[in-house]
Amino acid sequence: MEILELFSKIGIYATMALVLVFALGVVALRNLFHCALCLAAVLIGTAMIYVALHAEFLAAVQILVYVGAVMTLVIFVIMLTEHLGGKTIRQTNRQSPAAIIGLSGIVVLLGTLLMKTPWPVTAKALDAKVSVMSLGKALMGTYAFPFEVISVILIACLIGAIVIAKKDVSEKGPS
Repeated sequence: MEILELFSKIGIYATMALVLVFALGVVALRNLFHCALCLAAVLIGTAMIYVALHAEFLAAVQILVYVGAVMTLVIFVIMLTEHLGGKTIRQTNRQSPAAIIGLSGIVVLLGTLLMKTPWPVTAKALDAKVSVMSLGKALMGTYAFPFEVISVILIACLIGAIVIAKKDVSEKGPS
């Protein structure tokens, strides 16, 4: 039994390491389409971590909503706006050193806060169980309006991408 726990921990840490590698790919790669694919891999890796933590419902939602819907929308927008990867557009900026300094400060601050914060675990919090049924009722009842607002925002993004793509085609003229 102990060897099985060791292998599961190694698997979880390997998944976390892969998620970090793909997250670096999201911000470091120059091709926007490759960045989107790395983001999809990050989201899938996060779903795998949810499964390892016995949160299967969250993993399913992660795959369906983020990988299925949002990443499809992102890739669709990238493919519609071809000028994003043009050779005349700069792929780097001069703010990288400042961003690294700022990121380092945030990491130190968050690390300090995490280490100094007491994390009390109560028996009541450990015994709390939320069923998928009650979560579904909350999503379709109490939180139905925010759920629909998000879908309208995604549709607006899609329409905006189509409008931007149409302007590019009309500016170039007929081929």
